[in-house]
Formats: sequence, C-alpha cells, structure tokens
Amino acid sequence: MQTSFSADQLTDPRVADSEAILRKCVHCGFCTATCPTYVTLGDELDSPRGRIYLIKDMLENGRAADKETVTHIDRCLSCLACTTTCPSGVDYMHLVDHARVHIENTYRRPFKDRLARSVLAAVLPYPQRFRLSLKAAGLARPFAGLMRRMPLLKTFGVMLDLAPGAVPQPSASAVPGSHSPTGKRVGRVALLSGCAQPVLKPEINEATIRLLTRFGVEVVVSSGEGCCGALVHHMGRENQALEAARRNVDAWLKVADEGGLDAIVITASGCGTTIKDYGHMLRLDPDYAEKAARVSALAKDITEYLSTLDLPEQDARGMTLAYHSACSMQHGQKITFVPKQLLERAGFVVRDPAEGHLCCGSAGTYNILQPEISAKLKARKVKNIEATKPDAIATGNIGCITQIASGTKIPILHTVELLDWAYGGAKPTKLT
Repeated sequence: MQTSFSADQLTDPRVADSEAILRKCVHCGFCTATCPTYVTLGDELDSPRGRIYLIKDMLENGRAADKETVTHIDRCLSCLACTTTCPSGVDYMHLVDHARVHIENTYRRPFKDRLARSVLAAVLPYPQRFRLSLKAAGLARPFAGLMRRMPLLKTFGVMLDLAPGAVPQPSASAVPGSHSPTGKRVGRVALLSGCAQPVLKPEINEATIRLLTRFGVEVVVSSGEGCCGALVHHMGRENQALEAARRNVDAWLKVADEGGLDAIVITASGCGTTIKDYGHMLRLDPDYAEKAARVSALAKDITEYLSTLDLPEQDARGMTLAYHSACSMQHGQKITFVPKQLLERAGFVVRDPAEGHLCCGSAGTYNILQPEISAKLKARKVKNIEATKPDAIATGNIGCITQIASGTKIPILHTVELLDWAYGGAKPTKLT
C-alpha cells in the first residue's frame, strides 16, 4: 500500500511504525474471510482491510477521528484472526492499537459512551472494586430490562445481565506469597493473579498452584502486581495501560532478581498476549524498555510452561472435550496444539469445533460495549461447539469461559482445571 506521510509526521516513532505496517498491506482481502465482524455484518469497513483504509486516511491526514471511523474501529474485536491469515505479515494488532489511542485523544464520544467506558476502566481492573460491583449487581438485577431500554443506561443493563448470580469468596491463591513445591524443587515461577479472573473463577489459579507444586515447581504470587492493562489498552487509554505494565514489570523483576524465575505463568490468554507485548508497549520508555522486554521474554501461558515439565501419560478418562481455542491464544500468541496435546496426554478425547478461528464475541469488554454483534458470535460459537457433542468444554481464557457459559448448559472449564484433576487433584465441581 502506498502512503504519503510527510517527513515531519514520520519523526513521530508511533506514526513511523504505523506507516511501515500500512506499507505491507497488498489489498488481497484474505483477511475478510476470517474476520468475525465482516462475516457477521458483510460491510467492507468492518473488515481488517476496510479498517486499514480508515486508519490510513485518519493518520496520513493528521486529522481527528470522526464518527464513521470510530464506529468501525470500535466494532473490531482485536481477535487477530486477520494476522494469522495475512500472507503479507501485516501487523494489524499494533496498527489498531495506535488507532485506538488516536481516537481516545482526538474524538469526544457521546456522554453515555464516555460514562460506560469510564466506569469499566475504573472498576474492572481492580479486584476489590470489581467484587463490590458484582455484589451490588445482585440488588440492581431486577432493573436490567428497564435499563436496557434507556439509551443512557443500556450498557449498564448489559453489565447486569452478564454479572454472575453469586460471587465466590476471596481465595488465598490471590494473596502475595510463595507456594512451596512437593518434594524436590525443579522450577520457580511467578503467577499472574490478575483482576477479573480471581474474582469470577479463583479455582483456575488454585488448580494451577496445586498442579505446579505437585510437580516440583515453586509458585510465587508477587506483591504489587495487578491487572495486566489489557482492558484499558484496548480502549485506547494508553497512560493507564502503561502504568499497569510498569507496575507489573517492577513486581516481577523484583521476584526474579531475588530468587530467579523460569517463567511468568499466565492463566488468562488475553492477559498473556498483552504481557508478551510489554516490550513493544514500553519500547519508547528509556527507563523501562529493557526491563519490559525481559518480562515479555519470561511470559508463558500455563500450557506452554506445563509442556516443559513432560507430564506423564494418563489412562483414558472416558470424557470427550470440545477445545475452544481463545483468539488471544491461537492468533495472539500462536499457541495452537500444545493445550490439546496436554489434554490428550492426560487421558481426554479432544474434538475441534467447526469455525474454530472465529471469535466467541467476548473480547475483553466487547460483549458489554457491542452486545448485539457479540450475541450473534456467541450463538454461532455455541452451535459449533454443541455439534461436537462433548461432555465438557475446555479453554484457556476467562472471558471466553464467561461468554460461552452464558449460552450453553455444557460445563466449560479452564484447561488447567482438567489437568489438575487428571494428575491427582479433586474433580472440578462443575463435573460432579
């Protein structure tokens, strides 16, 4: 793609990076076939190629974002299926990240949108606030239908619909400290506690700690770590995202420098994609560029790390699983076979649903901010999963678990919960 940025514009390293990305696009359109929003809506501007044109026009002309551009960029899930498909290697992830920051800095959204986004950014990344908001949702749930019919409060009605009926008790797995291994220590890792996951499903990290310590790995939950920054990063709130990244970099490197780390283990693939990108996000920060790159190099999805432990082969369990590969896992981190191989080695029969490359519609806050498109994608995903006739569903991302669970009665669990059970842990309560 030809570009016409001025020499002055290209002195901005962010613009220069985006210009290089734009030049790689050859207009082939392969991305349209795997883009969930294009497949759902059929609008060229809701495809990666269409959005690339909009971003190019906006950045090249140095103009503020307009309503049309914002509408189509907001509809992007950042599922990154287009990057898996693209034969030219277009780095769409960093291009759309730049566009979102530009939108946040130059476009004034309607009040109702500003209100909803501000509430999400102020609540979701903070476990204590999030827990309190979910408890309050129980009292407000009877008004959800009314709120959905009110333009100003529609998004809050959607939030109430998504809120769980009960909130688990706080778990010791989120408390900073070290969990000693059983027997001889063979490794040491830091475990991301995170923000939403320890509130919604603390049993995921509990299973992770049990499984790792059972196989000789010390697990450290670092003091000072928190939300990875992904939620606000995808809203274009750059400063808040980078603040979260710097905090986590400091927390993990303190642990690494004190006792060494084999890896920073992450059990939410959406977080993993972002943490592995800290080196890029902080590349222009002279105080953090090198440290962030070090953290990104240490970051591993739990299944990546487990694959290095050579877990023993188990007898067949007589259970069939549909494996849902989260977009952030297969497209963001390019992890495709390892989770399924671990499950099969643990004795499960694993099936791949049709259209596995298409997003379930969760995508961080997408199912809150774009509920209509999200609902269509969820229905499509659930139909494909149920067609495999599984006993349960396995996946590696809390957002996908919450989204898919709201559309099917088939139990859905994190991959690590099933592996913990297979290697000596208790049977997950969802399966009893």
